[in-house]
Amino acid sequence: MIIVKNLNYTYPGNHSETLSGINFNIEKGEIFGFLGPNGAGKSTTQKVLTRLLRNYLGEVRILGKDLHTWHSEFYDHIGVGFELPNHYAKLTAMENLKFFAAFYNKPVKNFSALLARVGLEKDANKKIESYSKGMKVRLNFVRAIMHDPDILFLDEPTTGLDPSNARIIKDIILELKKQGKTIFLTTHNMHDAEELCDRVSFIANGSLRVTDSPRNLKLMNGQRRVRVDYGNQSTETKEFDLDSIGSNREFMELIRKEHIASIHSLEAGLDEIFIKTTGTRLA
Repeated sequence: MIIVKNLNYTYPGNHSETLSGINFNIEKGEIFGFLGPNGAGKSTTQKVLTRLLRNYLGEVRILGKDLHTWHSEFYDHIGVGFELPNHYAKLTAMENLKFFAAFYNKPVKNFSALLARVGLEKDANKKIESYSKGMKVRLNFVRAIMHDPDILFLDEPTTGLDPSNARIIKDIILELKKQGKTIFLTTHNMHDAEELCDRVSFIANGSLRVTDSPRNLKLMNGQRRVRVDYGNQSTETKEFDLDSIGSNREFMELIRKEHIASIHSLEAGLDEIFIKTTGTRLA
């Protein structure tokens, strides 16, 4: 669905590249995470892929066509949710959706049903100037998916949302994946990336450092050990080698005789792996 080869981009007036030698492919029905701190090049990459930035070097192919050969019909195939929602504040949510729907040459989904799905059905006829940040984020998401695009570009889709509303958005994203939609997700939220993404790329200072599934990254960078917390009155902890745990007599005796509070594998978190791989922090 998306092929990027040796992508380079320098903003006008800058001497240094914002993107340098970016390479990746994204398959149909894949959620691909583009992870990195602010200023790493995530949003610039998204802007290139959505044709907001044109003067790039390298090759970009989307839906089998060179990005340079696409015209306005390109936007019928993609949906974009920017990190900072941009709506017409004096219009209502319903008026905003109807206005943007007019730009597409294809049918759009039922607005009322979409607004209800993200908890905005009672606010459909309120002006956006009265909306909270979280409400604007949810409306922004509806606007990105309302024309049933083949590819979604989502930039920090859960930023500003409480856990309940973030869960709604993430569930919809997973449903869209099941429908065969391809999703390019830029974020610095490693928890969201681990939960949603089939593969992730770490970007730092404009270049990609590693691309793999969250599971593989955690297995390659974690310890092959498990930690057991046990005890009734006070919790004690012991660690065991994961590869020999089935024949470890001390482990077997422990879980048979003691009250087990928890058992955890000592796998690395994506944030820890990012720092180890790139040498930079996410914040």
